[in-house]
Amino acid sequence: MTTVENAPAPGPQAPVVAASVVGLTKVYGTGAAEVRALDGVTLDIAAGHFTAVMGPSGSGKSTLMHCCAALDTPTSGTVMVGDTEIGGLDDKRLTRLRRERIGFVFQSFNLIPTLTAQENILLPMSIAGRRPDRDWYDTVIDAVNLRDRLDHRPNQLSGGQQQRVAVARALASRPAIVFADEPTGNLDSRSGAEVLSLLQRSATEFGQTIVMVTHDPVAAGYTDRVVFLADGRLAGELTDPTREAVLERMTAHEARTATGRVES
Repeated sequence: MTTVENAPAPGPQAPVVAASVVGLTKVYGTGAAEVRALDGVTLDIAAGHFTAVMGPSGSGKSTLMHCCAALDTPTSGTVMVGDTEIGGLDDKRLTRLRRERIGFVFQSFNLIPTLTAQENILLPMSIAGRRPDRDWYDTVIDAVNLRDRLDHRPNQLSGGQQQRVAVARALASRPAIVFADEPTGNLDSRSGAEVLSLLQRSATEFGQTIVMVTHDPVAAGYTDRVVFLADGRLAGELTDPTREAVLERMTAHEARTATGRVES
């Protein structure tokens, strides 16, 4: 008889999955012009974590993000956001999913130049006819440290401030997942560090799920996990990465690629 005293200790709980792909393939062109951007990728993205996707140019990292974010349609395979399979959604429901459950941060900021910072932050919710949660909005504004710049237009803000507006816009609606595509690519090192720290805090303090495509080992060092792609396939991962560990892994991948061997 098993008693409370001698019952086995519970094992660690599996992390909640914010998004996942199974057997994801994306092919462009046909015949001799065919390019297999993704080749059977299977991957889970843990909720409340900051994940980086890395790989050389042409490895499929941006294609993976676009398929996960419902910005591109895979050739085959399954994409889930939470418990929703996006392959079965029509255009109207896909638009609603992107608007209500997914946030975006782009390298080029993508702010409307005629709108103030506050108007840019609230724009997605305004389009959706939703009112912001005032407490959460205040939390986000304090986190990005822009309260004294809310009435300024993008051309009155530095590059780092513009990207912090873009991060606030992505977080303001409390999406299930935020995708960031090279978010520090147009920033100097100091502004980039501010944005990366903000994304890191969004995961550690607010429980936000962040997926970032980057080629920068320094940026990857802010994350909880790095997933590597090569030739459209998974090529390993690191947890609790450091800049040095990411550089070492990237060098090893390059050496394997040079000799025609890619880790599965």
